[in-house]
Amino acid sequence: MRITVLDGYTLNPGDLSWEGFYSLGEVEIYDRTSPEELFQRAENSDAIIINKVVIGKKELEQLARLKYIGITATGYNNVDLEAASKNGITVTNVPAYSTFSVAQHTFALLLEIMNKTSLHSDLVKNGRWSASKDYCFFEGRLSELHGKTIGIIGMGNIGMQTAKIASAFGMDVIYYSRSEKESAKALGFIPVQLEELLAKSDVISLHCPLTEKTRNLINEHTIALMKKDAVLINTSRGPLVDENALYHALKQGKLQAAGLDVLSIEPPQKQSPLMGMPNCIITPHIAWATLEARRRLMATACDNLKSFILGNAKNQINKRT
Repeated sequence: MRITVLDGYTLNPGDLSWEGFYSLGEVEIYDRTSPEELFQRAENSDAIIINKVVIGKKELEQLARLKYIGITATGYNNVDLEAASKNGITVTNVPAYSTFSVAQHTFALLLEIMNKTSLHSDLVKNGRWSASKDYCFFEGRLSELHGKTIGIIGMGNIGMQTAKIASAFGMDVIYYSRSEKESAKALGFIPVQLEELLAKSDVISLHCPLTEKTRNLINEHTIALMKKDAVLINTSRGPLVDENALYHALKQGKLQAAGLDVLSIEPPQKQSPLMGMPNCIITPHIAWATLEARRRLMATACDNLKSFILGNAKNQINKRT
């Protein structure tokens, strides 16, 4: 089997091994692949492994030999699943590999906003503590999470783990989900409608998938329903947030702060107005990228392909032909 990894760098920048794939066939690995390079690199492949490379109907019809697409991510909006099924191509993803890492990063962003750790570390290194007349000093308001309400939009694996961490901090947890979540209610987490969640939450954390219904879920109208000192955290998908509306809300004091690990365009344009907002923390889509999560991702991606070769595909996300 000829296996081509088209954009392997983010999964494995050099600290993991591709050995699992090499045991399954003849492997060629590229760190990155542009749309112009796609056909030449994949035309003789039986299987391609991708992360963010876009595979549409046109590409699927051109790649006559292709039988398998392994996505090294949970999201799969970069592949035309219907066209893949019509062309007899199996598509798999890797669910739940980053649950603990993304929930952890959610709180890394939130705690940075509440405690301003990086700011105070920089001030200490710049001599402010040495020049202080008191045994301590602090810039801006420091806040604790205990007793505050967190509203979680999307109570899947990551949303549930985020809720558990929030509860450990002494936060009250409410959530909005399209489906019943008996396991969440059993832990005392309270389901509410979206409007109620927005109005009651001190912290709003996004953990829902990107669909046409959720695109720009956070917009001028929904922000107007929030508390003025609310904090927005997004470790899910950038286009869930109307960034222009968020910018104006932060600038005008309609929200206290935002912590974002994802943006609508990645990498972002340098002139993005959010870049200059002191009450907006932005990290470069790294919530998923701990070493432990990437090890799980690599192992499952290899197992998905091995299972396909053996005739029993796992984690298939398109219709079977």
